Amino acid sequence: CSHIFTHKERIRSTMAKKSSKSSKAKAPAKAPSKADPLFPSKPRSFGVGGDVRPSGRDLSRFVRWPKYVRIQRQRAVLYQRLKVPPSINQFTKAIGKNEAASVFTLLNKYRPETPAQKKQRLKETAAGKAKAAGVPHQLKFGLKHVTTLVEEKKASLVLIACDVNPIELVLWLPALCRKMEVPFLI
Repeated sequence: CSHIFTHKERIRSTMAKKSSKSSKAKAPAKAPSKADPLFPSKPRSFGVGGDVRPSGRDLSRFVRWPKYVRIQRQRAVLYQRLKVPPSINQFTKAIGKNEAASVFTLLNKYRPETPAQKKQRLKETAAGKAKAAGVPHQLKFGLKHVTTLVEEKKASLVLIACDVNPIELVLWLPALCRKMEVPFLI
């Protein structure tokens, strides 16, 4: 009666034959090797997290980036590919870091007074110590307030932020400043 092998038995028998053949072939070719004390050999682990990622392969393309990163990259690509109207493009030509620092030092002198300073000034004017010179020159802010000052030609210098989002909020302000002949910086 012929014997019927199961699949596992066939695999075991073929593995046993291969190992006996390979052990016979490898036995005479084995040469003594000395272990290097500077670089000890350690077994490689190819389990989960044990394998080393090949160097030189950039996987940042496959990262799910945060939404704000994706939006700013898409905006940069659109600005490169599209023709940008001059009214929008002027917001990319902002003043430099050194000029901005000097402007901020100038504006620091015209800081709006704090409630405590205002209270002190009103007490002094009420007591008659100081001259009633009125409110000192101050920095004005806020889009609606600055617009009224420009329209009434009361503004002496207008500073416009270049990173306003959406840009449509301040897009018309440089044109208004030019029309009313008020100096402005972006």
